[in-house]
Amino acid sequence: MIFLLVLATAFRSSAQKLASGSLPSEKLSQYADLAVDWERQYLQINTSNPPGNEAKAAAFFKSVFDREGIENKVFGYAPGRANVWACVPRTALAGSCEQDVRQAGQQRRAIILLSHEDVVTSDPERWRVPPFSAQVVDGSMYGRGAQDMKSEGLAQLVVMVMLKREHIALDRDVIMLATADEEAGDTGSDWMIANQRELLNAEYLLTEGGENLNENGRAKFIGIDVAEKAPFWLTVKATGRPGHGSRPIAGSAPDQLVEALSKLIAYKTPLHVIPVVDEFFKTMAVFEPPDRQRYFRDIDEGLKDANFRASLENDAATNYMLRNTISLTMLKGSEQTNVIPGEATANVDVRLLPGQDPKQFLEEIRNVVSTPNVTVEPQNAEFRAANASSIQTPLYAAIKQVAAHYFPGAPVVPHLTSGYTENQMYRGIGITCYGFSPYAATAEEGSTEHGDNERIRVEELRRGFQVLYDVVAQVAAKQ
Repeated sequence: MIFLLVLATAFRSSAQKLASGSLPSEKLSQYADLAVDWERQYLQINTSNPPGNEAKAAAFFKSVFDREGIENKVFGYAPGRANVWACVPRTALAGSCEQDVRQAGQQRRAIILLSHEDVVTSDPERWRVPPFSAQVVDGSMYGRGAQDMKSEGLAQLVVMVMLKREHIALDRDVIMLATADEEAGDTGSDWMIANQRELLNAEYLLTEGGENLNENGRAKFIGIDVAEKAPFWLTVKATGRPGHGSRPIAGSAPDQLVEALSKLIAYKTPLHVIPVVDEFFKTMAVFEPPDRQRYFRDIDEGLKDANFRASLENDAATNYMLRNTISLTMLKGSEQTNVIPGEATANVDVRLLPGQDPKQFLEEIRNVVSTPNVTVEPQNAEFRAANASSIQTPLYAAIKQVAAHYFPGAPVVPHLTSGYTENQMYRGIGITCYGFSPYAATAEEGSTEHGDNERIRVEELRRGFQVLYDVVAQVAAKQ
């Protein structure tokens, strides 16, 4: 009984140290209602990319910012494509927040809350409910973007409104930036960096990434994206003599392509252990049975054990951390069944570990394929090298403190994300960037990202904004 009393007292003390701890429960409940309502509205905006039509999402954000008296600007840079920038200024600021951001020195620069407005395409026939209905079924709200990443954008919106309404004393500007075209060409962020660089004068940035795995009703760990792999998309093309489908042609383009792809699919890229992955395994060792703990604490030694190595390679959650990955994603041949095409192509999604040389990897793949009349070429001339951010920062410390309150017992671990995020771009202009989600998701819920029946639990919507609010207040509020 005494132990439980001490634990409860410590928990209340932790809550009181957080910004949300000073707000009455009734007010937090009102913000939670607002979060659910705005999430529904946001998910109902179809921003499937292509074509995007993110201007509709920007208009949604702007309507809220204007209504709340939050300084904002919309940048329409192409038909139907738009970014929105908003700012809650530091306290006692004379003049506009925009002016302050542009003129800020190296001390106490802004924190940016970044999200992308677009979502990937979806097949309504494969969904339980229409992808843009935002219907609630069995306690979860369904909608394309619920996991990637409209829910984070929604949490950021609520945080901006809370900072303004609650008159939080800030000593750094807080910026929300929602961009277009992240899922395809990154033209939204490219445009901002090229044309509005001074509005991005920030010390920190939070966006998608990381992973908060929910198992048995509680978070197992809180993963913070501090590094990520670099996309290196390839096109495999085979050529041959075309003809009528009724007369098979030996060595046709499709046949040669299949032969080349069979070699590629069977190929296992070499294993590498980079520092952030080594740290991840060390931290996660406590969750493993004794016979695996020693290998998690010394992953290089563990990989020498064939059975242990196979267990990691067969687990999609760990395999990508240890190697450059290759996924066959698109195939194209003839437009008609009875026509043998003279050209057949395949697109391959390659993700390279930090530090890998794309030219060297390309030659490696060409040697693997080694099929007559088959070529392998990068899809993009420019390669964005993988990068990372230090975890020795006040922001990382704030995330750990807040996570300890909302996700007790779950270790905060530096994480290498499998997908690409805009962190890559903003680290390149001198900003410390982390991928952090204020929501926890089960493995099954997480798998709906870019998949069917994408959804988020309503209870997470009602809590996630509060998690993010406390993190932002820790690094932006006056102490």
